Amino acid sequence: MLARFFLFLVFAFAPSLATAATILVFGDSLSAGYGLPQERSWPTLLDARLREAKSPYRVANASVSGETTAGGAARIAGALETHRPQIVVLQLGANDGLRGQDLDAMRGNLEKIIDASRRAKAQILLVGMRLPPNYGTAYTGKFQKVYADLARMKKIAFVPFLFEGFADNGAYFQSDHVHPTSAAQALMLDTVWKSLKPLLR
Repeated sequence: MLARFFLFLVFAFAPSLATAATILVFGDSLSAGYGLPQERSWPTLLDARLREAKSPYRVANASVSGETTAGGAARIAGALETHRPQIVVLQLGANDGLRGQDLDAMRGNLEKIIDASRRAKAQILLVGMRLPPNYGTAYTGKFQKVYADLARMKKIAFVPFLFEGFADNGAYFQSDHVHPTSAAQALMLDTVWKSLKPLLR
């Protein structure tokens, strides 16, 4: 009887994996914490914030350094099946842009990921990026517009720019001038949080 009572208390009052809701961060090196200890990446900081707030949400970070939107489109089905998320934070496209890849293909890949996530009954938060000006006005403008157009067309939550507020400050970037430092991770989290928080329910 005592054992049964203990089990009742566990299931009635303690958070469990069965009731936890998952936020899937699906990105590239900018979300994988490239060059940093894993505990300092912004998705890990997000998980810590949620735990501190006693939120039922937990973070699963399925980000892969070097990932393109094509790679993401190829593996989204497996990630959705594994994690069964309630929310997908989609942060891909930076590598497509930096490699000068076809932006219509990038848009199509992002749309496939969004549609797959929606079929899995997940809410989507699309995180946008911008390219350095040396890629040319036409290309950088079209790149940025891909995110805004998709967010509007698909009616999904949107972060226009992950590096908002520090993109022009070299102190927040590692020696490669591409990947944010540990100090920048909290800034990235706060930028994502503004659009993510309304989705938590």
